[in-house]
Amino acid sequence: MSKTIDAQLPVDIFDVQVNIPLIHQVVVAQLAAARQGTHSTKSRGEVSGGGKKPYRQKGTGRARQGSIRAPQYNGGGIVHGPTPRSYDQRTPKKMKAAALRGALSDRARSGRLHVVDSIVAGDKPSTKLALATLRELTPRPRVLIIVDRDDTITSLSLRNLGEVVILTFDQVNTYDVLLSDDIIFTQPAFDAFVAARSAEGAKTVALSAHATEVDARDAKPAAKKAAKKAPAKKAPAKATEAATLVDAPVEDKPAKKAPAKKAAAKTADAPKADGPTVPDNATATQPYGPGSKAPLKSGNAPKGFTIKGNADSGLYHTEDSQWYEQTVAEVWFDSAESAEAAGFKPVGGDK
Repeated sequence: MSKTIDAQLPVDIFDVQVNIPLIHQVVVAQLAAARQGTHSTKSRGEVSGGGKKPYRQKGTGRARQGSIRAPQYNGGGIVHGPTPRSYDQRTPKKMKAAALRGALSDRARSGRLHVVDSIVAGDKPSTKLALATLRELTPRPRVLIIVDRDDTITSLSLRNLGEVVILTFDQVNTYDVLLSDDIIFTQPAFDAFVAARSAEGAKTVALSAHATEVDARDAKPAAKKAAKKAPAKKAPAKATEAATLVDAPVEDKPAKKAPAKKAAAKTADAPKADGPTVPDNATATQPYGPGSKAPLKSGNAPKGFTIKGNADSGLYHTEDSQWYEQTVAEVWFDSAESAEAAGFKPVGGDK
């Protein structure tokens, strides 16, 4: 019988993060590339015959027809039928390799990856012995066997089993890994597979360590179910004590806030920033003193006031300013002197 080997699995192959969308894309591309694409139909121009008009255009009471090979006729051409084409999709090699690593990592974490010294002991093929070896390793039917190119005994022993797929170490692909329940490597095939794909000095993890993790993960749900089934013990009732009056502790009162007048005084003492200031003689119609006007409700300029002032930026725009037309006036001035007296500054840039 075969001997199971506790192989060292390289982390960069058998313990990577699984990218499900990538695996799906690679498998779809692989199945699409397997299509022959030789389907073909003939249009009305490719079908033989039909060169003569079946009957005259008018006078028969029937619909006009030009050929008996039109699509509506039996034996006529096919409209928009399939034609020979290729279904190949371009999939980079790095994407294929990453998808394969993800699929192998999933099988290794699930405890469905096995490494044995051989499937059939001896020099003669035997389907009976090979099948007994598989049933010792796994009860699941679909198995992927990965062997070395020189291992013809295993190939001959298992080639007539429909649920067993046999591949050499350089033929392993994502689709066959996902299609199989368990993966079994022979020792020579495993060594050749790892040597071709793993980097030198890569970190490894024992195959038995993955199996231990799977057993621990499977034990958790069973423990939870057992805990749910076990009836919870009721705590003994406590003796009722006589109620006693206790003085409530005196709460610490929060410290009083500083009066707001002091904060206002500090704010008033702070130096003011340069910019427009509202004079004491300002009114509703003259928001910045004489020479200023509030905007009209219509949005037009008051008569005699042509200079636009912007209170947010503290700038004023004359008619020859570059941004005069784009500026919305928040206040109007009759002259540049009035605008500067209110604290506004001229904007740079001329037309």
